[in-house]
Amino acid sequence: MIDLPKKMKTQLSVIYMDANATTQVLPQAAAAALSAMESHFGNPSSSHVTGLQAKQIMINTREQVKKIIGSEGGKIIFTSGATEGIQTAILSTLVNAKKTLDTTKKYCLLYGATEHKAVPESLKHWNSILDINAELKEIPVNEIGELDLDFIAKEVPNALMICTMAVNNETGVYQNIALLDRTIRTNNPNTSWMVDCVQALGKTNLNLAKTSIDYAPFSGHKLYAPKGIGFMYVNENSPFTSFIAGGGQESGLRSGTENLPGLAALNVIFSMLTGEHEKTFTPVETLHVFRQQIVTALKQAFPKITFNHSFENSVPTTLNFAIPGFSSKEIMDLFDAANIRVSSGSACSSKVTRSFVLDAMGLPAWQSESAIRMSFGPAMTQEKVNQLCERIGLAAEALVQSCLTINKNIIKNETELEGLMQLKVGSSCSWLYVDKQTKSALFIDPLPELTGRLKSLLDCQGLTLTAVIDTHGHADHQSCRTIIADEFLSAQHSDTLGWPDNTQKTLIDGQEYQYITLGDKWLVKVPTPGHTDDSISLLLCEPVTSSSKVLVIHYAFCGDLILMDSLGRTNFSTSSAPMMYTSLQLLQSLIGNNNLVCPSHDYGNEFTTSIAAEMSRNLLLKQVIENDINSEQFSLQKEIMDNQLIDESGSEIMCGALIGDCHKESVREYDSATLAQAMEQSSDLKLIDIREPHEFSLQHDERFTNNVPLTKLVQFVQEHQHNKKEQFILICRSGTRSHIAAQALGRLGFEHVGHIKGGYALHQY
Repeated sequence: MIDLPKKMKTQLSVIYMDANATTQVLPQAAAAALSAMESHFGNPSSSHVTGLQAKQIMINTREQVKKIIGSEGGKIIFTSGATEGIQTAILSTLVNAKKTLDTTKKYCLLYGATEHKAVPESLKHWNSILDINAELKEIPVNEIGELDLDFIAKEVPNALMICTMAVNNETGVYQNIALLDRTIRTNNPNTSWMVDCVQALGKTNLNLAKTSIDYAPFSGHKLYAPKGIGFMYVNENSPFTSFIAGGGQESGLRSGTENLPGLAALNVIFSMLTGEHEKTFTPVETLHVFRQQIVTALKQAFPKITFNHSFENSVPTTLNFAIPGFSSKEIMDLFDAANIRVSSGSACSSKVTRSFVLDAMGLPAWQSESAIRMSFGPAMTQEKVNQLCERIGLAAEALVQSCLTINKNIIKNETELEGLMQLKVGSSCSWLYVDKQTKSALFIDPLPELTGRLKSLLDCQGLTLTAVIDTHGHADHQSCRTIIADEFLSAQHSDTLGWPDNTQKTLIDGQEYQYITLGDKWLVKVPTPGHTDDSISLLLCEPVTSSSKVLVIHYAFCGDLILMDSLGRTNFSTSSAPMMYTSLQLLQSLIGNNNLVCPSHDYGNEFTTSIAAEMSRNLLLKQVIENDINSEQFSLQKEIMDNQLIDESGSEIMCGALIGDCHKESVREYDSATLAQAMEQSSDLKLIDIREPHEFSLQHDERFTNNVPLTKLVQFVQEHQHNKKEQFILICRSGTRSHIAAQALGRLGFEHVGHIKGGYALHQY
């Protein structure tokens, strides 16, 4: 185990590296806001002394803004934030354009392909509401994120508006504003131009008065001010329509009582930027040095790291990278365990599994899917950078706990891998079984994305690969079996699925089956055609000493014969529903109803199942097992089921038609108080941390001494088949993994399973 300092075994201080999403409010800004609330709380529109004092804060802040962005003659309007500024700019443009639209002409609205989603969504919204019906067109970018000037030159003559951004929020890439200005105005001197300047504030020099930009929205919470305060620049010659009407504040441009505490905080932040405050921000030159120091630390920790943007055209405060072999969620979980806060792409699109920004730049899919954004602000200090770099190294070292990295200088994890691991990519499953005594391993249904991880596991644990086997020819992905076999099993001859030649045979219920040995276990091959004509099931069991003896099954790897809440589809060219009918009955006769079935797909995050569990919700399977229907009737029902499948071009090929929404077991949820109460009431309570070993090793609640990662959950189920009445409480980083694990256990008959709602994120150690 990694020799962590004692204090780090309990609680690591937080290093916040997600400034592009939001920033903490600096103490000086918070103090100014508090003072405004307590002492200068007047309404700036009031004419008494308290109101005049409040108004002076507004005047001072507006003057500071003009200095910082170089606005001179333009208007500065205080808003609630950038989103309001974007709406105001688009509304102003389109209301004005509607007055002079030529119904015989086709118009467009242009926006950068890497623009924040607030821009195209707002364009879409107002274009529809105002019945403009202009065509929205996305301006392409090149591989380093620069806008296509030729495209702009061609399309902007018909553009009512063009929207670009000064600095990208995901990559930190900045645009050449002067070059854009020339390109736009050469081809259309009258179109409205909005530039999203949110990420530029405090990171680049702005001189808006020397440009033809019409609108520029800004947001305070990206630069250490509170949320809910922002401002926008409006060129003095640009059309304007109030987005919020009412009492006529902001010279009638934006109604509503002004956010005085927010303005007071902004005023302090701006005085730091201009050097007028006793505390100033770090110079841009030093920020570049900080970035290089962080880059060096990342490269040392993750030698194969790939940066997703050029440092030549990006601000020094944003790093976007991907690490081969790791998803963005895995790296986020790792860094979160080390108390480093980063994000995967944009925090405003957290449900997206890949980055549309990196896709637009034409980067490989794996980089987009694995992207991590690390961002900081101009308040960053050398001390914090040093701390971050040390912590990055600590996080990387922790990966040895999961055999995900090999570093000779790190003390090797003494716990040897044993038993079954479930490795998933999306809904597809690979299965790795390790026999500890003989240091041998078996890999079933290998996924190409896991090739590197398998190699790391074999090397780290010093394992010998016995076989790598597919349960059938997969239609939804390319197996990497031959690649693995060529490297680790070059001397082994096998069939097309990887089953070794010259294997031994045994009689089970009078039928002859082939098997191989793995330590003191047997792996029995059972032909189970139906989903495909080459489909097999692999039974990991105790050695068969008599042909009439009941098999002692540990796991049944059935490919796509039985899926959770489904059966494998039988409408491929090599499928056969009658054969599946026979295979289902054969498999049940060999493994019984209660042994664990391990499919090659898990569409509902249910991990594993049993024939009994499936019969309780799959009437068709129940009818087959209980001989209530014949093969012909099954085939008719199966055809109806398969007709529910819709395979669309470019989407995942579903290998089974789900019968319905997977039933989710209700799970008892605990918080800190109810956990403490439960522990007082029962001394037999089992507390389990289900994060990965590297997360667990960095820090964990001292009460949660048991670590059962999701990759080992199926083995946990198998080991606890006969004590399902025990009480288990699970925890993870955010409560998501613990919740789905608790649901899976509940579905499989565990009677007392709960989890910590919100996980470690909401409950401190």
